Amino acid sequence: MQAMDIGLVGLGVMGENLALNLERNGFSVSGFDLDATRRENFALRTQGLRAQAASSLPELVSSLTLPRRIWMMVPAGAAVDEVLAQLRPLLSAGDVLIDGGNTLYTDTQRRIAALQGSGILYVGAGVSGGEEGALSGPALMPGGSPEAWPRIQALMQAMSAKAEDGQPCCQWMGPGGSGHFVKMVHNGIEYADMQMICEAYALMQSLGMTANDMAAEFERWNDGELGSYLIDITAQILAKTDPETGVPLVDVILDTAEQKGTGKWASQIALDLGVSAPTIAEAVFARTLSAIKTERVAASLVLSGPSVATAPERGAMLGKLRRALLAAKICAYAQGFALLRAADREHQWQLPMAQVASVWRAGCIIRAHLLEDIRRAYAQQADLPNLLVDPHFARVMADCQQDLREVVAMAALSGVAVPAFMSALSYYDAYRSARLPANLLQAQRDYFGAHTYQRTDRAGKFHTRWGD
Repeated sequence: MQAMDIGLVGLGVMGENLALNLERNGFSVSGFDLDATRRENFALRTQGLRAQAASSLPELVSSLTLPRRIWMMVPAGAAVDEVLAQLRPLLSAGDVLIDGGNTLYTDTQRRIAALQGSGILYVGAGVSGGEEGALSGPALMPGGSPEAWPRIQALMQAMSAKAEDGQPCCQWMGPGGSGHFVKMVHNGIEYADMQMICEAYALMQSLGMTANDMAAEFERWNDGELGSYLIDITAQILAKTDPETGVPLVDVILDTAEQKGTGKWASQIALDLGVSAPTIAEAVFARTLSAIKTERVAASLVLSGPSVATAPERGAMLGKLRRALLAAKICAYAQGFALLRAADREHQWQLPMAQVASVWRAGCIIRAHLLEDIRRAYAQQADLPNLLVDPHFARVMADCQQDLREVVAMAALSGVAVPAFMSALSYYDAYRSARLPANLLQAQRDYFGAHTYQRTDRAGKFHTRWGD
């Protein structure tokens, strides 16, 4: 076999499209998959290109130029460990292994530690953009062995998406599991963003809007400050007609949502790190609640809703809803970046916060106009404690927070579930509160568990015999 620039293990849709992307950008690719049919399809699809299918992992390894670069696109978890175990005896010091799956960052850190002393360099790379992005240019978030970056930088930046200013949507995130951590937070924000859009859709339904009405409204929103990939595809989805029934396709889709676990990880790790990320968590719980369809249908026949339905004027309410969505979205991003900041302190990664936002500006699922403002905020103040206190975002929240309040109130009075909107508003109000009722909570814990409390007027820990 010819000497190839990079090997790609896992020729599913994502792996094959990444291979084609790499080849188009000037890199020869050797691909392997355990599935013989996938290998055959890859060989057929790459005829005439600088790409070839290897029949085994040893053949793939022997086909690569030194030092070798191998990109794994296999399911996260045990499959990565299995491939790694097979590859390790075939590799040499200086070779680079890249895991491009949705891997839990602690697994990446474990694998880096296991390879220490071997000279094999390991990279956990977040890949966002779906199958289309993999082919045309994804957002890439690599992190791991620092020595690996000079050996893969040109390759990864060439095949990544490019922002409007021409910058590649691929930057080094840092050591350890930083790359996969950044991708996990990306997915947590994605969960929140999708849920808030779905809640806006539910509120539009409560206003009596048709799918075509809603498609037109989302299309208008996409031309302004809410412009994003998710708003764009929402407009397209709502405009799609089911060829079998002639009704909007969205109306015949079952209202249960699945999940792969990255949003759950983000929520769990936020708790572990002591970070408040309620909007991300509520988006996860909303999917969980959607899954119990049979229970919800039964409950709908038993449980009461509002006695009097509210009927706000549609035009005015749509303006408020647009601004409420912007405010809630900012709160979700604030939570995501707060989680990044906490992990950075915990692991000493030195995450490039401005570059994280820069990488997300194109190619990825959460790409949005808003990200340029976020990039600018962290470029101006790298140690920004929270996105909400950036002067630009503080002004936007000042302009939009009343709309968020009115939309949440209208939803509550109308009986429309909007957990993401509600949690975003509560997060905003709690974060801007100089004093919260946690003083009473301290007293309660001390009362029943002698957990002690702190005072405002002097240092130390105190306990009171409350029943005396």
